[in-house]
Amino acid sequence: MTIPRQRAGFTLVELLVVLAIIATLLSLAAPRYIGSVDKAKESVLRENLATLRSAIDKYYGDTGKYPAALSDLIAKNYLRRIPVDPVTDSATTWIVVAPADAQKGAVFDVRSGASGKGRDGAAYRDW
Repeated sequence: MTIPRQRAGFTLVELLVVLAIIATLLSLAAPRYIGSVDKAKESVLRENLATLRSAIDKYYGDTGKYPAALSDLIAKNYLRRIPVDPVTDSATTWIVVAPADAQKGAVFDVRSGASGKGRDGAAYRDW
């Protein structure tokens, strides 16, 4: 007579040990991942601000006045599209700063419409 074999499987203790190891690895990796995502968003925000400001400066250099709206930069082929603010995930949250002389146009500078502060402690609106 043969003895029937029991089904091979994991015990509860083995599963708990594996879960504890996975939790330890995640607790080491998660803060680094979250920090790198925030760092990447800030880098993209700085680059998008530089792109917009450069396009505004070129528009002013060519026409002698600032654009009436950000959409003028697209209409005159200075930009293909308005960049997205990576912190707000929207291209419509840019804050437009008008020049001191209203005769020269309406868009002198742009700022982020995101609330909060960057890793350096400065508010996004002040970049």
